[in-house]
Amino acid sequence: MRKYALEVVSSLKWILKVVRGFLWRSRKALLLIVLGLLLNVVPAKLAIFFGIPLFLDCLGTVLTAMLGGYLPAVIVGFGVNAINGIAEPVAMYYGVLSIFIAVVATFLFRRGFFKSIWKLLVLILIFAMIGGGIGSIFTYALYGFNFGEGISAPFAIAFHDLMHWDRFTSQLCADVVIDVFDKSVIVLLSALIYHFIPNHVKEYLSEVNFARGNSAEKASFSNSLLNKVVLMVIVAEVLLGGLASTIGLFLYRDNSINDYISTARGVTESASIAIDAERVDEYIARGHEAEGYDRIKRILEQIRKSFPHTKYLYVYKIMEDGCHVVFDLDVDGEAEGEPGSVLEFDPSFLPYLPKLLNGEEIEPIISDDQFGWLLTVYKPIRNAAGKTVAYVAADVSMESIVRDEAMFFIKLLSLFFGLSIIIMMIVFELMKRGIVIPVNKMSYAAQKIAGATMRANYALDMGFDLDLSRMRNSVNDVASLGIKSKDEIGQLYDYFNAMTDDTFNFIQKVHDQNQRIQRMQEVIIMEFAEMVEARDKCTGDHIKKTAQYVEAIAKELQSEGQFRGILTDAYIHKLKQAAPLHDIGKIAVSDLILNKNGKLTDEEFAIMKNHTTEGGKILQKIVDDAKGAFDADYLNESIEMACYHHEKWDGSGYPNRLKGEEIPLSARIMAVADVFDALIAERVYKKGFSYEKAMAIIMEGAGSHFDPVVVEAFTHISKSLYDARTKLSSEENPAK
Repeated sequence: MRKYALEVVSSLKWILKVVRGFLWRSRKALLLIVLGLLLNVVPAKLAIFFGIPLFLDCLGTVLTAMLGGYLPAVIVGFGVNAINGIAEPVAMYYGVLSIFIAVVATFLFRRGFFKSIWKLLVLILIFAMIGGGIGSIFTYALYGFNFGEGISAPFAIAFHDLMHWDRFTSQLCADVVIDVFDKSVIVLLSALIYHFIPNHVKEYLSEVNFARGNSAEKASFSNSLLNKVVLMVIVAEVLLGGLASTIGLFLYRDNSINDYISTARGVTESASIAIDAERVDEYIARGHEAEGYDRIKRILEQIRKSFPHTKYLYVYKIMEDGCHVVFDLDVDGEAEGEPGSVLEFDPSFLPYLPKLLNGEEIEPIISDDQFGWLLTVYKPIRNAAGKTVAYVAADVSMESIVRDEAMFFIKLLSLFFGLSIIIMMIVFELMKRGIVIPVNKMSYAAQKIAGATMRANYALDMGFDLDLSRMRNSVNDVASLGIKSKDEIGQLYDYFNAMTDDTFNFIQKVHDQNQRIQRMQEVIIMEFAEMVEARDKCTGDHIKKTAQYVEAIAKELQSEGQFRGILTDAYIHKLKQAAPLHDIGKIAVSDLILNKNGKLTDEEFAIMKNHTTEGGKILQKIVDDAKGAFDADYLNESIEMACYHHEKWDGSGYPNRLKGEEIPLSARIMAVADVFDALIAERVYKKGFSYEKAMAIIMEGAGSHFDPVVVEAFTHISKSLYDARTKLSSEENPAK
């Protein structure tokens, strides 16, 4: 027993702890809900007290929607109707309208409808159509298709009496007119109060309203899992609500019909007691002259009036030639059937005629004929011998059932959807905070990591220096989420966090290793190029200078918008890597020719020209032999440079006499850089040309030797390149 008591105490403590934690976490929302309810109740009560013809019962709902979003606004909207329903139960049925206003206010506030006069007018009309238009239908149905009560009732009656409109139109117009004024005051007051609320108060309530999240979170929520969940739940809710309401309506109809049947049977039972079965034939033959006939008729009249739903009450003797009237009470000016008169059988009763002629009991009949939509109950009147001498029948109007059904359906829908929307909002909020937000944050972090990974892969492929700081920040963002739940979401977060950290460490290792390999590759290629160039005693640092010039010219062309789609950062980087190998073919040229001081003979120059094709062959063999063992992408550019950097724009160059844009862009840029460096560099057989003379030769060759577009871009940067080279040469050789 003691163990059981301890378990109960422990469970209660756990429940209290959960409740306390929930209240603490929801303190801002609860505070906002309380203030919203006060703003709904207090102005409404003051309006009633001072006789102001306005409702003012949704000011708190609209303001809560602006500050807190959907859930607090929905609770406030329905809550005020629940409070008013304590004293006036019918107010509960209007709760769904308050919920609609809360949802619409939140939705339109987030789309800026409170920021301009024209949008405020649209907002007022929407609220008036909800509160006045739809509310009028509720009022018309809830009050039995009659005028309602309250502020709009006098206006509705005035419209009906003065304009001679029907009751529904009068009620609708009155409700809409009143609501336009009411919602105008509410919307303007809400906008004014919100404007003067301090920003720190709005920020304090920001956690209640997720819409105030950062732009990244809002952007990622635009295609969130929550949207799909909301859509599915709404569809399920509508289907479930429609199904439940339809089932409820059928059950209500069956119950109403059973009640009406019971009523009709009570009427026929009472009437049968009042009638002397032994004198039925006398009543038919003598009518009002028969003793006691009028007294019995007055009793039947009292019985019918005692049951207000009973439209007709009559007593017939069923015979082969028709229905012989015993008693027939007139209703609403309809003439009564005279005693002894014979009426034709109604077509809807023909299937039951055999039983009626035999004096048997029949089930209640629902018919729709010239007398209206009626529920009819027949009760046999038997004499002392047990023989059926007549039938007493009561007709109950089914139109009353229709009115009652409409009232019931409106009440059912309003309560069902009102409460179900609140439950939906709570479920959405729990799903959002417990599932969607954590998954959304992990998804957003994964997008950032994926983007950083793509940039890292691109940088690795292109040989760029890789900045891992963004990826490290993304990994840190994942670690900072701090999801501590122990369910599947928490487990997913733990695995995801570990995976992102491992991914970063792996990429960093790959990056470090790739950098070492790339540096080794570049050093080997550069040393190879310098080894070849070293055979030419006049070359010096020619390969380094031309690489710098090529990069500078390419960047200038890019900045001027030339060759769009070709001159990307990656392409320029490849040009810089490829440039040192443009004269690699000189390895196949004899030292005697390569280092000859005098002018080359035609035969020697022909051999020298072969360094272009030989260079292309050497580099192509390196690419083919590598077979993907290392990044050979820039070597493809070096092949073009080696083969075609002596081609000329007018087609007079070598080795293939290419012309214009037939020459690859890389070779056209290298041609300018190569000649410029050769002109200003000092050789054993000449001094370096001045900047002016070198540029005169370059510009003279534009359109014949060189691509004019490349020359034009080069003229914009050539002086700075020349000055930088001259300064560097003077620093390296101070004696000169």
